[in-house]
Amino acid sequence: MPSTARATSLTRRGLLAAGGALGIGAALAACGGKDAKDGGSAKPSASGKSGAWEFKDDRGQTVKTAATPKNIVAFTGMAAALKDFGIEVKGVFGPTYVEDPKTKTKKADVQAGDLDIDKVTVLGNVWGEFKIEEYLKLQPEVLITDMWEKDALWYVPEEQKDKILKIAPSVALWAAGTSMPTVLQRHVDLAASLGADVTSDRIKADKARFEAAAERVRKAAKAKKGIKVLIGSGAPDTFYVSAPARPTDTLFFQELGVDLIVPDKLDPTGWFELLSWENVDKYKADVILLDNRTSALQPEALKAKPTWAALPAVKAGQVFPRVTEPIYSYAKCAPLLEDLAKALENAKKVS
Repeated sequence: MPSTARATSLTRRGLLAAGGALGIGAALAACGGKDAKDGGSAKPSASGKSGAWEFKDDRGQTVKTAATPKNIVAFTGMAAALKDFGIEVKGVFGPTYVEDPKTKTKKADVQAGDLDIDKVTVLGNVWGEFKIEEYLKLQPEVLITDMWEKDALWYVPEEQKDKILKIAPSVALWAAGTSMPTVLQRHVDLAASLGADVTSDRIKADKARFEAAAERVRKAAKAKKGIKVLIGSGAPDTFYVSAPARPTDTLFFQELGVDLIVPDKLDPTGWFELLSWENVDKYKADVILLDNRTSALQPEALKAKPTWAALPAVKAGQVFPRVTEPIYSYAKCAPLLEDLAKALENAKKVS
């Protein structure tokens, strides 16, 4: 996964390892607009009803169409979240499937959630890939994606963005710098505007489960004061220690009282610290939350790193997957919190 992606000393690996997004200026971009980190507005439109549609996104841009969009194209994680709220998309871009090199069979990527990957058009499965001809065939009415930095569309390639953004209007919602509950509510707003019944019993139950899981994390963190949690991501030559203040999940974990390690020598972007494998033991962690994306090294591969195997948290079996790019629905974020609560409840001081 390492490769250069930005002139300002970023690496694509680093950009992704940070939990998402560092200065995406030369990697991705979108149309400008007013800063709207504190939210936007949506005018709900019931599914099946005719009439104009508009939605104010987190760039502060208001998108208007003659009718509620039906031909929707979205970043894979966004599409998965919309599906959980009852909105289907026609096409996706971003990590959607993993292909077995021997059998050539495909299975859904962790970021695809419950999407049926055989029923959506995959416009791009890797960074920098976006098939414009296929996009045109879908006759898209709106393109929806995440925004890790202001006015930047996640996984829309810089070299193609001008052509892509001329085809259909775009909507971007924050995936950083704002706590998870706020981000979830913005996804609810968007889904409602597209015709989802966000007051259904199922979604109410999902939200109640999320809130209960958050309270469980709060109680576990209080009961296990002194347990240090490190947020990390492994690459062949580098271990990334993420700063917790900007990703929506880790920001929320801190609000709930989880004692997250804050790296002290951040790279110029302020998202993470890069450690060599020789120095991977710099921070004394009791629990490690490890990037679960297919682009990052997973525990089985990390066994080959002697310094990793020697870490107290690894020896104690206190390494747990981190959903680095959450799917922003209550249905998907509730288990994420439940897993964290369980990890804290069972954690022992080992550092």
